[in-house]
Order: sequence, then C-alpha cells, then structure tokens
Amino acid sequence: KYHLTVCYISKIAAEVAGYADVAKRIIDLAVFGAAQNRSHRRLADFTDTIGNRVSGSHDLEMAIKYMYNAFAQDGLDVHVEPVKIPHWVRGEESAEMIAPRAKRLAILGLGSSVGTPPEGIEAEVLVVQSFEELKHRASEAIARIVVFNQPFVSYGETVAYRAYGASEAAKVGAVATLIRSITPFSINSPHTGWQDYQEGVKRIPSACITVEDAELMWRMAQRGQRIVVRLSMGAKTLPDADSFNTVAEITGWQHPEQVVLLSGHLDSWDVGQGAMDDGGGAMISWEALSLIKDLGLRPRRTMRTVLWTAEEQGGVGAQQYYDLHKVNRSNFDLVMESDLGTFTPVALQFTGSVAAQKIMAEVVKLLAPINTTTLETHGEGTDISPWMKAGVPGASLHVADSRYFWFHHSEGDTMTVQDPHDMNLCSALWAVVAYVVADLEDMLPR
Repeated sequence: KYHLTVCYISKIAAEVAGYADVAKRIIDLAVFGAAQNRSHRRLADFTDTIGNRVSGSHDLEMAIKYMYNAFAQDGLDVHVEPVKIPHWVRGEESAEMIAPRAKRLAILGLGSSVGTPPEGIEAEVLVVQSFEELKHRASEAIARIVVFNQPFVSYGETVAYRAYGASEAAKVGAVATLIRSITPFSINSPHTGWQDYQEGVKRIPSACITVEDAELMWRMAQRGQRIVVRLSMGAKTLPDADSFNTVAEITGWQHPEQVVLLSGHLDSWDVGQGAMDDGGGAMISWEALSLIKDLGLRPRRTMRTVLWTAEEQGGVGAQQYYDLHKVNRSNFDLVMESDLGTFTPVALQFTGSVAAQKIMAEVVKLLAPINTTTLETHGEGTDISPWMKAGVPGASLHVADSRYFWFHHSEGDTMTVQDPHDMNLCSALWAVVAYVVADLEDMLPR
C-alpha cells in the first residue's frame, strides 16, 4: 500500500508539474499583462457605484443586479438562486456621556439589536473588562448600562463580547450594553457586526463604542467617578427579505457536473464601502474566471463562482445554497472562499485528506513566480464551512492581514485600503489553484 501511495503521489506530482507553463501564462496575464489591475478597477467601479449593501437593503438588490449584468457582459454563464435573508435596519442612533462630563460617544448599533424606547435610555454605567468580572459584580449591574472594556486578544476570541455581551448583561439586570469595538487599532472608530440574543433572555439594546471611549470610561470608573450615559437607538428588525446568491461559471468540457467552487460574499455592513469585506474576495473570484476565459482555457470540470448573500448575518445565503446542493456534494471537488482581505497573499490554507493535502502541496508549487508556494492547514470561511464539515475539501486565501481588523465593519472599509498589485497577486493565485484542480484527471481524494 505504501509503495502504491508513493507511486500515486509521484504520478500526480508529474501531472501537476505539467501545468507550469499554463500557470505562468495565468500569472503573467494577471500581474503584468492586459488584465493587470483589472480586479482593482472592477472593485472600484462596483463599490463607488453601489456603496455599502447590508442584508435586506435596496443597495444589496442593486449590487446583485450589477454583478449579474457584469458576469453576463463578461461572457460567463450566469444565473441567480433565490434565498430568504434577515432585514435589520439601524435607524437613527446616538450616545452621549452626561456625567462626570459631557461628551459625545461615537457608536454603531449591532446587527439584530433592538432599539431603545423613543425617549432613549439614560442610566448609570458599570464598566467591566470580562464576562468573569461581570459575574462577580452582578449585583451592581441592575438597571445599569454595562460597558465592556475587554482587551483585544484575537478576533476569534474577543468577538464573543460583541456576539454575546447583550444577553450576558441582560441576565444580570442591565438595561443596555456598550461594547468596546473588536479591533487592535482605533482612531475613535466604532466597528459594527452581528450579535446573537440567547433564547429566553430579555433583549436589550447593544452597540459598539470606540476603544478610546471604552478606556476613558474604564479609567473614570477606576477613580470611583459616577458615569451616566444617554443612549438612543432606532434599530428594528423587519420581516425576512428576498435575495439571491449570484452564480457564474465556465462549464467543464469532460465532467461538467463536477465543480470547483470559488467564492466571496456580496453583502457588507451598512458603513464604509465594503471594499475589503468582502468586495475584494468577490472580485478575485470573478477575475479568476475572466483570466481563464481570456486565455481560451477550458477545464475538465466546471469552475463556478458564487457571490454569497447575507454572509454577515451568519452565512445565511450560503447555508441555503448548501441545503439545496448538498445532495450532489460528491461532485464538489473543492470549495474556495476569500473573506479575510485581498492584501499581499502569503499562502493557501487547505482542509482535506492527507492524500489531497499532498496534491495541493504540488499545486501551490506552480505559484513560485509570485512566491506563494506555502500550503497551510485549515481552510476557513463562514460560507464554505458546511461543505468542509461534510468532508468536501476546502481552501481559503491567507494574506498579510495584520491591518484587516483596523478597518473591518467600520467606516474605514473603503477603496483606499485596497492595493491593485496585491489584488493582481490574489487573482493569479486564485485562478491557478482553481483551474489546475478543475483540470486534473482525478478529483481530490476525500
């Protein structure tokens, strides 16, 4: 068996190495050729025209129409698949500190939050730095606005405060929560995001405040000063809205039913332009198909780009796509998602069997001209996770993302964050990986 495996891997390695020339042609077109800076230009045209596009909004509808037309004009096979998505509306919102001094607080209400009564909520503040501290000081939280001033450790760990802060505070009698934005860097910029109410717990208004204001109130509290805040939020949840996942493809010549899926999400939050999160991921997933088409290439299997709707509400559009297509999951060769920025690419992240990992390690060697030959474990992405849980190989883009959370879910997520050369490199990587996997003789082993 061992001998067979060695022979199999060396056979695959030779097969993959045979794509060196075509990989170089894709890279040259994307980075130096006629397609240079195209994904960046497309992103600018799209985000400047549409702006941000939150789940349930008219802007998201316009974004889907825009991309449908763009795919069609590019000569790709395009269709949309209907889904139902959440429709939360921010409304007017404001907050100010009244004591120990007057100060306006920059806030962003959190997705799914309830609003305040029309007259707002005025209450004393309890500042805590952890859920643990909140438990210890539960008796002090009654009828208070709880301010969480948790330190930023990592997004994955610290986001729990945004997600669950309201319900944790409500359990101990709080009337609202203001949560320090989940970011390592701030210039008085609040960052929004989704939050989850726990079943059977009173729903209280929840918003993010800036790192600076959270630390300010923490210092005041340490001095024993009495802090009073007035909060007003017009947030409300409307009935679920109709939306679509947008699908474009190049049909495979030999196994059209087998699919390599590339993706990013089309929705964003209702601040900034959604250029980084996730306009860039959506555009490189389109660009990958354009590069293959421009070179007159046609893979054995279908290359399918899906632009998900309502990712920010918890992968809502993608879950419905999975439910609809999971009956054919044995035909899904590889699912790919870019949703952690399109800065300088450093590696491909991959989840799959040991045999599939060995094949993908050969595939990324083809990226030597752009110096991204590293394969890392753990493909990730909210939208592709249902497929990976079901055993389908998954891949994501690892970029030099140290600045990603500076701008994430804030007014700072604009075209200014994006670099055209970085997007060329991401597009080249995305196209080479998707095309080669789609064209290999065999599907990736599960």
